[in-house]
Amino acid sequence: MPGTSNHTKFIIDDRVARITLASPPLNVLNIAMMQEINKALEECSQQRDLAAIVFAAAPDCRAFSAGVSVEEHAHETIFQMLDSFHAIFRNLEQIGRPTVAVVNGPALGGGCELTSFCDFVIASDQARFGQPEIKLGVFPPVAAILLPRIIGDRRARELMLTGEIIEAREALALGLVNRVVPAAELEQETSRLLAQLRGLSATALEHVKRAIDLGQGRSLDAALKEIEDMYLHELMKTHDAVEGINAFSEKRKAAWQHR
Repeated sequence: MPGTSNHTKFIIDDRVARITLASPPLNVLNIAMMQEINKALEECSQQRDLAAIVFAAAPDCRAFSAGVSVEEHAHETIFQMLDSFHAIFRNLEQIGRPTVAVVNGPALGGGCELTSFCDFVIASDQARFGQPEIKLGVFPPVAAILLPRIIGDRRARELMLTGEIIEAREALALGLVNRVVPAAELEQETSRLLAQLRGLSATALEHVKRAIDLGQGRSLDAALKEIEDMYLHELMKTHDAVEGINAFSEKRKAAWQHR
């Protein structure tokens, strides 16, 4: 159930799940913390009407996340660590709801991978992003998949091969971030986005995400065949698709049932 654990805070309110990283000062992602996140995501998966999942750092933390625990890269914990970390992304993909990262301060290593996976990244002008794993003699598996898609192959290679850390404005220019605002305006900007998402059908949002994922790295024809099938035989059989079209024709506001 929603509540506070040792490393995170979790609440679902008004169709939005908030997972707050609360392990000051740097929100280093250890196995225990990642297990708490995955437990929260299991709860999210049960919420049919969920409009969004928000990741943010607690106010007393100096970073969104400085990355995955270096100490847990030891031989006796490396398998469990990697499994726990990658489970976060697998769970988020399965849930299929819009994800929002609210970043104030550094998002490095695993923290940067988490923000990269999110659909929306709202950053303060004090945020920084980077994949410095190469400086430890390792590499970021999730970023190796995501960054070339998001910012292009050449710049992704540069960031991962050099471990360069970039400022929020450069991250915005690259497409790694959606919006950059002063730190004092982060919550206001987040609330504005969440208001938009709450006004939409959770079922439709899920289908949009699935369609985008289906199109990744495939030919137009191959992807379109599957997306057409989903559109005709899944989406158009949902209550909300029918309701949205009827509401438009009848010039009224749609009454979503998120099914």
